[in-house]
Amino acid sequence: MNASTPARAETVGLKIANSQMEPLSWSDLDKWTDDDQAAAFKTFMDSCKAIVPRTNPGREAGPMFSALQHVCRQARGYDASTNEKARAFFEKYFRPVRIATLGEAAGFLTGYYEPIVDGSPIWTQEFHVPVYRKPSNLVPTMRRRLATDAFPNKGTVGRKFGRKKIVPYYDRAEIEDGALVGRGLEICYLRDPIDLLFIQIQGSARIRMPDGSIRRINYAAHNGYPYTAVGRPLIEMGAIPREEMSMARIRKWMEDNPEAAVEVRHKNRSYVFFREVPLSASEEPKGAQGVSLTPGRSIAVDKALHIYGTPFYIEAELPIDNAGPTTKFRRLMIGQDTGSAITGPARADLYFGAGQEAASVAGRIRHAGRFAMLVPRELDLAAEADDVPLPPQRPEFVVTHRKTVPLPRPRPLVQASSR
Repeated sequence: MNASTPARAETVGLKIANSQMEPLSWSDLDKWTDDDQAAAFKTFMDSCKAIVPRTNPGREAGPMFSALQHVCRQARGYDASTNEKARAFFEKYFRPVRIATLGEAAGFLTGYYEPIVDGSPIWTQEFHVPVYRKPSNLVPTMRRRLATDAFPNKGTVGRKFGRKKIVPYYDRAEIEDGALVGRGLEICYLRDPIDLLFIQIQGSARIRMPDGSIRRINYAAHNGYPYTAVGRPLIEMGAIPREEMSMARIRKWMEDNPEAAVEVRHKNRSYVFFREVPLSASEEPKGAQGVSLTPGRSIAVDKALHIYGTPFYIEAELPIDNAGPTTKFRRLMIGQDTGSAITGPARADLYFGAGQEAASVAGRIRHAGRFAMLVPRELDLAAEADDVPLPPQRPEFVVTHRKTVPLPRPRPLVQASSR
């Protein structure tokens, strides 16, 4: 990077719906100087490979994408070989901003991973659970007459029925009962429907074939119904206490109660379809941004609110080293993925990698966390605060020479935008 390259002079405001944002200093970030920013920079550069070439960003067009694109151009050729140099880059081109949902002090964290399970390319008595690719009759629709509470996902997808009619797609119960049998959609077969459910929750998997080869699958589409966490009915039933909820507990309960597990699975009407991807057995899966995820540095965020490639410094106490929330997690993460359950300005799914160890850690994380979003310096938060209407309040008065004078109203200190 040319050190004399001037920063762009114009500044524009940043708006994120239903959020409150407060500018911070770098010293406000706990253990900021202890983190491995060189590793974070490498993950950030992976995102930049997808950001810089975009000449028509579509939905992402806006000040945040444009600003990240500018920062990514400055990052090309930058020497970030040490933590100090990488940290200097982030501090030069970004500023930290505390972000949370309106009225809340902290965000919420979960974890995800890539399962590795056994499978078969053909149906057998042992491997009988199909993994389906996207059906050809699963089509998008934006017809307003279908965008009702009864239609899944606000009418964004449906099942083509005849030439013109579009109806809700089959839900999980219908598909598990055989609605797609005989259509040639099977990528492979698994041993257990619990394996398939967990793969659908995670969004990707490595399927180990009987000959030892690995078949890689990744998210392709879903049937349009909103995702319902499978842990929710188990808590409501009293099967698993809320404070003990984890993926391991869910699996154990379903294995011990196979008939009741079918009913619980069907409460989540959402169903995910996959595509086979040309990745080696050692490569990490690609997130929604289209770049390979980095264990311990990639997160899934709400794609309706955030731009892929945005850095977040996350502070939390998590159950990583053991089952208790004793690990001090202080780490710069990059938003590179999304998920149907990831909603809100301070909501993230932490990617931990592939295999059973990653599954054990990811499955027990359901904890609060503090989010500091790294905002490119050219974006102007102060301008947004000026536009935030103050709530009506009873005026206070002072008496000056027998005249009652209203005190001036305070200016907002924290940005809050609901647009």
